[in-house]
Amino acid sequence: MGQRMKRGKRYGVAASGQWSDEEDGRRRLPAGEVHAWEPGRNETVCGLSLSRSQLVRFPHVSWPDTFPESGGAADRVQRVCRRCASVAGRRGSDARPRWQRVRPRP
Repeated sequence: MGQRMKRGKRYGVAASGQWSDEEDGRRRLPAGEVHAWEPGRNETVCGLSLSRSQLVRFPHVSWPDTFPESGGAADRVQRVCRRCASVAGRRGSDARPRWQRVRPRP
């Protein structure tokens, strides 16, 4: 009766570098290679350790904002992790299209 609706996971961003946007009040933004990251965990969605990989956390930047077509925080993102993109739901332009059966057998 009192069933709760499941909400989708919200992913933050972990990146190999950072830069500050002077126009946006010196806001820290990701640069280089970006990975999806669940706040509260010490690893990315694809399994990389944040400390061993020397990744910088960006909990204030949402995962969809790292894609170039979003116009968000993707100005200096060079590469989006394909494994993280497939798990987090949104796929980058360099990811292969989803598998689709062309001619199913009768």
